[in-house]
Amino acid sequence: MSSSNVPLNEVPEPLAKKLPRYPTVPAVLIGWLGRHTDFQGLGLGTALLFDAVKMVITAPIGSHAIFADAIDDKAADFYASFGFLPLIHRPYTFYLPTATAAGLL
Repeated sequence: MSSSNVPLNEVPEPLAKKLPRYPTVPAVLIGWLGRHTDFQGLGLGTALLFDAVKMVITAPIGSHAIFADAIDDKAADFYASFGFLPLIHRPYTFYLPTATAAGLL
């Protein structure tokens, strides 16, 4: 995971209206999650994602959202299944507000 940000104009309007009018939104970027194909279907990707979400939610940092870059359509579907939404001009970059992420735990 790493500190990140996104231009406010990349965030969909309903969410952007709720944010301060700063040029960027503070966020945490989750690096690509991966596991060996021998372990496919065992829920390891979900476990890794939930662990990352838990670390962001409990960290003493200010972050509005969690971001993840999908490598392909399958990864995009994975993030979308947990409520992550694509950015306006970057459909393979997904975000989830930290308040929403806290509800996943």
